[in-house]
Amino acid sequence: MIWQNFMLALSKYFQFSGRSRRSEFWAFALVSTLFTFAATFWDNLLFNGNDFFEDMVDFAFLIPSIAVGARRLHDTGRSGWWQLIAFTGIGLIPLIIWFCQDSDFDRNDYGDSPKYGLGDEENTYTEDQIV
Repeated sequence: MIWQNFMLALSKYFQFSGRSRRSEFWAFALVSTLFTFAATFWDNLLFNGNDFFEDMVDFAFLIPSIAVGARRLHDTGRSGWWQLIAFTGIGLIPLIIWFCQDSDFDRNDYGDSPKYGLGDEENTYTEDQIV
């Protein structure tokens, strides 16, 4: 499940519109972090700490990280531009809180809810049915 959510996020490499569920966002964060740790290990083993592989991995995941972050914020009803507050340092706190929030129940400015369905009866839930 983690790998499928990671691949889902990666398949939307340049897609900054739409919404992403928490599972997609956190799976991408976990797997990309594991790739970075592996690259750091190989850098230390082969290049005596030169960050060659780590820099390549970081560069490869830069755009999809920003994209999945924007879609995750869209899922909570916020603009993807809110990611810029991470540069203030203290802004990481609200970002982490927002990334952990549940999806907006209904359609919002960024599209239909990927969690609560798209309007068909099989995939649509009422607020009373949500635990």
